[in-house]
Amino acid sequence: MSRVLIAGESWISQSTHIKGVDSFTTSTYVTGVEPLRRALESRGHQVVHLPAHLVPGQFPGDAGELSAYDVVVLSDIGANSLQLAPEVFEQGRPGADRIAALRGWVGDGGGLLMVGGYLSFTGFEGKAAYRNTALHEVLPVELLPEDDRVELPAGGSPSVLATGHPALGGVTGAWPSLLGYNRVRPRPGAEVLATLGDDPLVAVAEYGSGRSAVFTSDCSPHWAPTAFCEEWDGYAQVFGGLVEWLSR
Repeated sequence: MSRVLIAGESWISQSTHIKGVDSFTTSTYVTGVEPLRRALESRGHQVVHLPAHLVPGQFPGDAGELSAYDVVVLSDIGANSLQLAPEVFEQGRPGADRIAALRGWVGDGGGLLMVGGYLSFTGFEGKAAYRNTALHEVLPVELLPEDDRVELPAGGSPSVLATGHPALGGVTGAWPSLLGYNRVRPRPGAEVLATLGDDPLVAVAEYGSGRSAVFTSDCSPHWAPTAFCEEWDGYAQVFGGLVEWLSR
């Protein structure tokens, strides 16, 4: 059993309703973590979810806090949310360099998985911004300097290059189509296990005494349709395999 922290995979949406000369707004809180949480828990892993709005104030700040986990998953949560704790952003006081702490923790034996989304890798309009951080060197891929999203509204079929790799959890057969991903480039020395088109979908690498991995599409809609994240038995095998490989 691995202890897994999933940071991100939640959001707040606000709508404006205009009726003649009057208008009002409504807000909803949404989580996208449940398919991933269920998949990992079905394989016996202990999962803690840190929603996106709590990341700035509560993400682990040093190796001691990170040691409570075997694997950290960053999913659709930008670098600013990790870097800008309230005391730094709102009060102008020095705080913990949490991305540097995460890099050091991986180098000392931790496992890091980044899952794709509009605020992963470089992200929508470059706002995820991991390319400019110390975490970039930890990833098994190199990030683009511009908006890296590739939308596939008609669907794209993954190609598996390393079926027998343990990080894929023993999954066999064709994978369901995906509706988009973040474009990245493989880093020298990394293993690309699956692709979408000519780009990495799943890649893994060693980093110091630890390991890192990426899944460049999403773990929930819209890029991961229900046929992928709810109806496909291989979903739990792939993400379970990644977590188990990362935690050795």
